[in-house]
Amino acid sequence: MGRILALDYGRKRTGVAVTDELQLIASGLTTVSTNELLKFLEAYVENEVVDQIVVGEPKQMNNEPSESEELIKSFLRKLIEKFPQISITRQDERFTSKMAMASMIEGGMGKKKRQNKALVDEISATLILQAYLNRV
Repeated sequence: MGRILALDYGRKRTGVAVTDELQLIASGLTTVSTNELLKFLEAYVENEVVDQIVVGEPKQMNNEPSESEELIKSFLRKLIEKFPQISITRQDERFTSKMAMASMIEGGMGKKKRQNKALVDEISATLILQAYLNRV
């Protein structure tokens, strides 16, 4: 059984989370510069078995896609072309950034560390992955 990767895709940075090989536990992996994301994923897939990639789906409160969805659709086309053997799934990502910030506060993380947007993106990717695992 391979891992499941989750991406909190952003214009500048993308948070990445991954499951264990049994696909039970979601953990933050890293944050990657979005323009380096495909290279990062290529290297990761060379070293690990990946069954699925879950990409966050940003929606507005009225369930309409957010403006960043167009960027994500363009990325998805490249992702599917690069990794045709890997299943690509979407997961609603509403409120993940707020939940990430709340979990940092609950965990007692200091204000300076909470300002690290890369860490927020990584935690958001973990929340996207956990929501997906809870759904399936």
